[in-house]
Amino acid sequence: MKNKYYITTAIAYASGKVHIGNTYEIVLADAIARYKRLQGYDVYLQTGTDEHGIKIEQKATLSNKTPQQYVDEVAKEIKKIWDLMNTTYDRFVRTTDDLHKQKVTDIFNKLYDQGDIYLGKYEGWYCTPCESFFTETQLVEGKCPDCGRETIKTEEDAYFFRVSKYTDRLVEHIENNPHFIEPASRKNEMINTFIKPGLQDLCVSRESVKWGIPVSFDEKHVIYVWIDALSNYITFLGYDIDGKHDKLYNDLWPADLQIIGKDILRFHMIYWPMMLMALGEELPKKIYAHSWFLSGDGKMSKSKGGLLYADDLVSRYGVDAVRYYLLSEMPYANDGLISDELIIDKINADLANVLGNLVNRTIAMTNKYFDGVITKDNHLEPIDEELKNEVLKTAKIVDEKMNSLHVSDALNSIINLARRCNKYIDETTPWILAKDETKINRLRTVLYNLLESIRFIGVLLQPFLPEAAEKILDQLNTEVKDLESLEDFGQLNTNTKVKEAVPIFMRIDKDDSSKV
Repeated sequence: MKNKYYITTAIAYASGKVHIGNTYEIVLADAIARYKRLQGYDVYLQTGTDEHGIKIEQKATLSNKTPQQYVDEVAKEIKKIWDLMNTTYDRFVRTTDDLHKQKVTDIFNKLYDQGDIYLGKYEGWYCTPCESFFTETQLVEGKCPDCGRETIKTEEDAYFFRVSKYTDRLVEHIENNPHFIEPASRKNEMINTFIKPGLQDLCVSRESVKWGIPVSFDEKHVIYVWIDALSNYITFLGYDIDGKHDKLYNDLWPADLQIIGKDILRFHMIYWPMMLMALGEELPKKIYAHSWFLSGDGKMSKSKGGLLYADDLVSRYGVDAVRYYLLSEMPYANDGLISDELIIDKINADLANVLGNLVNRTIAMTNKYFDGVITKDNHLEPIDEELKNEVLKTAKIVDEKMNSLHVSDALNSIINLARRCNKYIDETTPWILAKDETKINRLRTVLYNLLESIRFIGVLLQPFLPEAAEKILDQLNTEVKDLESLEDFGQLNTNTKVKEAVPIFMRIDKDDSSKV
């Protein structure tokens, strides 16, 4: 039996088209999911859309549509982009699903019946874009502490979740499970910025919003976004408040990894675990908050404009090139930068000059000097051992980095190996060896080392650049594509023929107006 591995993204808010910052999250989750599958796990990747709330109500009105019509169109567009990016999710969920709405109602009622939810009055400041409430002291210069925009003074009856009841228990769990929240900087932020100053009970219903799941016993209220949205991670697995869970829930929960953006970490790292504690369910094993892509003067957002979109970038550069930029240019715990110019520079430098050039000239030399036949010899020199060690070391580095979620480091190490292979070509000069019949066995050794190194690169690239990896392995004409084959150097079969050299990535001319 394969070990199960359940990974989730945050569900995208269906208020409009998702920008490239939103798209990064599903591409990141997909790369991790693909790597886990290569490791032999039975992976279940869940993503989807969050479809209730005042912003959607407002956008639908402006579009002369019902909220349901509006979210149907937006969810379809989001799913289309997830598919365009070649992501291998197992389920795309939507919070307007009738089964989800019923289970959210059951959860709300259970928490109310056991005293974890109570009716009170909310007085404070509300940020519409973030759908978040704040006290006066939480505001930064009178503005939302999360997005920096204006807030609205709000006063209305609301139901609240008793955060105070579970605060000590959550702190204890965080302290006893050092890898529960990653990166460590986010864990420290949760404790020092939110928990230590004191947490208020969480508002979990709204009177002034109509587009949401009604509170069954008080229909003046709708269930507020966080209980509705956060519970998707269990409702769509078949969670049942009476413990009569579906097999999928029993197999997959608790989640192995929940990936979110750092802007919603407070809700996922404080309120979500508390909700699960109140329900008597296990907490996820790990919650990872990724950073932002910055464009121009700061974080991209739907309300600020000036956004980059995945489909536009793919039309200019291709799916794998965009995936490569996203995955390689977001540091583990810091923000990344993105622009057309930076993407073009990265494609030219890494994908065309380094990776594409390595594959193209190695395949071309094999065809030219040996009629495409993969041969092997043992005319070894110290430089060969150095290359082999680098190849084997890279496979171990990728494994270590992927297991610790340092995804950009893992991908960059693969490209660094391609650089080392190009240097090996320059050092061994196969074109000179080919001119001397007495060096033919040395030439066989050099080209085999290069072809086998490229096989390693192709196998390792599968989670990140699936189409390019398949093209590389296809040109090698090999079916040896599993991680186990990377434990030893020399698994590429001899006496088979490589295919024709076909460019994997082409250089992009910055002056070509169609590309920028």
